[in-house]
Amino acid sequence: MKKSLQIICIFLMFLSVNAVAQESVIPEIKYADLEKYIALAKENYPRKKIFEERQVGIKTGIPISYVSFFDMFNASYFYRPDDKSVIDPINPYNFNGFQLGVNVNLGNVLQKPFMVKKAKSDFKVAQLETQEYIMQLETEVKKRYYDYILQLNQLKLATQSALDNKTVTDGLRNKFEKGEITLDAYSTAKINQTASSTARIQTEINYLKAKDSLEEIIGKKLTDVK
Repeated sequence: MKKSLQIICIFLMFLSVNAVAQESVIPEIKYADLEKYIALAKENYPRKKIFEERQVGIKTGIPISYVSFFDMFNASYFYRPDDKSVIDPINPYNFNGFQLGVNVNLGNVLQKPFMVKKAKSDFKVAQLETQEYIMQLETEVKKRYYDYILQLNQLKLATQSALDNKTVTDGLRNKFEKGEITLDAYSTAKINQTASSTARIQTEINYLKAKDSLEEIIGKKLTDVK
């Protein structure tokens, strides 16, 4: 029994050494790749394009507001045939030939400068909103990249742990078959092997989710990024 306990302790120490050896993910972060991913997200992510198109649409309102100054003027003309009397007895201000008139809407005169100012202000707000979203997009890319690196390293650890568990369990099985260890010791090793295999499968799922999430925001498969 004492010998079995020693074997199990050695087994646990063996597994823990590998986990401690890779406890930091910071050395795995490649900032050159991260900058590429940020640039791709700015280029491909649909919501970023929505902000840019919205900014362009609002910008067109500025020249439109300038052109709308002409709305305050209303030109008209009146034609009185030459075969009429020179002076219209009903309206003495009418005379033969063409008469031109221009009306000015005072309300529009006062309103237009403020409309131009509002158009410029709306464009400035759109610019700031776009800048804010770009900052948020950069942060989101970093978060997804860091999570991807984390899940990648956890997958490596889980895979190695599962292999180590299998190696140790196979060794203990031989010892059990030779009667060198108890059934309890071998059963404990089998339970640990099953747990590590299950953990590896779950880690694989987490890794794939993190990978898909990063690829979604950059608009490309990671294998296609040069």
